[in-house]
Amino acid sequence: MKKIDLPLFFATIFLTFFGLFMIYDASTFVAFRDFADKYHYLKVQSFWIIVGFISLGLFSIFDYRRFYNLAIPILIIAIIFLIIVFIPGLGVNLLGARRWIDFRLFLFQPSEFAKLALAIYLSAWFSTKEKGRFWAFLMLTGLILFLILLQPDMGTAAIILAESMVIFFLSGGSILYLLSLAPVVGLLTFILIKIAPYRANRLATFLNFNNSPDSFSYHVRQILIAFGSGGLTGVGIGNSLQKYAYLPENMTDSIFAIIGEELGFLGTTLIILVFLVVVWRGFYIAVRAKDTFGKLLAGGITSFLAFQILINLAAQTALLPLTGIPLPFISYGGSALIMNLGAIGILINISKQGH
Repeated sequence: MKKIDLPLFFATIFLTFFGLFMIYDASTFVAFRDFADKYHYLKVQSFWIIVGFISLGLFSIFDYRRFYNLAIPILIIAIIFLIIVFIPGLGVNLLGARRWIDFRLFLFQPSEFAKLALAIYLSAWFSTKEKGRFWAFLMLTGLILFLILLQPDMGTAAIILAESMVIFFLSGGSILYLLSLAPVVGLLTFILIKIAPYRANRLATFLNFNNSPDSFSYHVRQILIAFGSGGLTGVGIGNSLQKYAYLPENMTDSIFAIIGEELGFLGTTLIILVFLVVVWRGFYIAVRAKDTFGKLLAGGITSFLAFQILINLAAQTALLPLTGIPLPFISYGGSALIMNLGAIGILINISKQGH
């Protein structure tokens, strides 16, 4: 029997169930307030964890090399899903964004699927060593980014752009090509910020926290209060004050602030170290993969996980403007969890083939 990558497997299990515990801890007040059931979010996330681990198990035994021939259909399905979110009756508009498809029994976020789908397609395409791929690569990536920016979801677009560039570079693409894109990406980012007032306000808040507490700085201030209250060792499990509806998105994008408040600097450092284990093993698997497709796929999967972790943690510690990026395996939500656990399953399968 081929061995699985145990550090990756156990790190993923730890993060997932630690996330479940923190979701319950952070959600009891709002769950009882909104649903008269303090276990509501715990129950829902538990269901998604079961589905996610089924996904991990299936992908860990499904030969990843079969994805090579499935790359085009998977990409087409991802693009169709990204278009469906704009169709009335199918797409769901929440808080001014169209990022979900209503399947009646559950909501699905296609951009999470797009991360994995694009990693599979680009890995299959670039493993063929075709020449003159750069402009076609830009057009395809640009299409995906355009559909995601229309939702709008600038954070996920940034992750997909970074993931695509990493796969292009790992395939042997010239870094000069990527550097030539920097001014264009910078200009487009500036335009996207200027044309969306909420993005401009987030940037202004990031540059100056002395705004009124009632303005866009409120969220950031509450995050900093949570970390400041936590200090070195935290206020203790279950003793967070920010979870009582003071901190917005305390189960999703900002759950790391609750972790910091209750477990302190030492606790958050431990969680970051476990994330580093996931990233380390992912790139280790990429290096050890027997074929180019496996190397690129493992590198692409690890990249989008790593960038998602980095952006969330940087935003939560005021090193980047706030974004709507959840923390992998820990934040509340089904689509991201299932896709991320499925991606770990693929990494495990690549690692087994590499032994």
